Amino acid sequence: MPPTSRLARRSLLAAAVLAVAGLATGMASDLPADDPALLSSELKPLAPKALLLDLARTSAGIFAVGERGILLRSTDEGATWQQLVLPTRLLMTSIAAADGDLWVGGHGGQIFRSSDNGETWVRQRIDVWTPDSNDPMAGAPVLDLLFLDGQNGFALGAFSLLLRTRDGGVSWEPVELPEAAPAPEAAAATDGDWTFSAEELELADEADPHLNAMVALPDGTLILAGERGAMFRSRDGGEQWERLEFPYDGSMFGLLAWEDGHVLAYGLRGNAFESFDGGDSWSRLETGGEITLQGGVALPGGGALLVGNEGLLLFRPDAASPLERGTFQTEAGETPVLSGAMALEGRFLLIGEKGVGQHAF
Repeated sequence: MPPTSRLARRSLLAAAVLAVAGLATGMASDLPADDPALLSSELKPLAPKALLLDLARTSAGIFAVGERGILLRSTDEGATWQQLVLPTRLLMTSIAAADGDLWVGGHGGQIFRSSDNGETWVRQRIDVWTPDSNDPMAGAPVLDLLFLDGQNGFALGAFSLLLRTRDGGVSWEPVELPEAAPAPEAAAATDGDWTFSAEELELADEADPHLNAMVALPDGTLILAGERGAMFRSRDGGEQWERLEFPYDGSMFGLLAWEDGHVLAYGLRGNAFESFDGGDSWSRLETGGEITLQGGVALPGGGALLVGNEGLLLFRPDAASPLERGTFQTEAGETPVLSGAMALEGRFLLIGEKGVGQHAF
């Protein structure tokens, strides 16, 4: 299996955008005033058609973030969109909401917070990088944010970047994850007649896997997924972490969670795995192909919509139903890479390389 890009979040599309955007070269005080990391985003009439990577909802509406610091808000369930100004022009990869506040993270290791529904933003973090730095994590972009409440949250990203805050993002502290354990001689998957060898499960050549997604289960358990089969769990709110055995050595780009330890991981080459015991064991889901899965949304009763490259849609109304395959097309007949989804009344809001769209099953 070919390795994923060192800055890939979800696919070759995202990797290319990350490479073009570049990284911040210091703290805000060290950067020139015209550095894209510090320049406010430009208002563009076609912003709803730009590359968008993540969604969040608050009582004030639906928010989406993406390339060049684009931040959108809809107060009518996705019918119309207003662009808001974010104090950066770098790619923003994640947005999270908790207790009425919003956080956005992305390139330059930046994290912003808004307490007024996205009207104004405070930069809470920017990565520090110097030409003589020996830190391989220097300049690492934030790839996902998860806030448990208005004070406690996590930021994760490239090169095993994992940070936590206990004060709403005013300060961030690094979190250490356990190193890879020696691979077993053989590992059997939980879905019938296929197995992976010890070599296929070995993570020794990837000491700092990129961390792509974190999810909180209703019982407080946290699951963290990354590249090359890296999967971690915390049962105490993120204080202690354990590495889980995972039956696939490729990247997982997202996680969905329900009650009773029910978790779904999805990612590279159409691979999706499900656990009903909080990550102790996993079974493979039949997705009908090898198109990479980039985003998804959990629905009541174990239902889900997964989205990915080539406009791929995989839908099931409940946990007992198989995934139904579909394709999203724009008005121009394009089948874009999809990066995220949100359930609306009777339909789904979709985002990706061609901006926002909607689809009904």
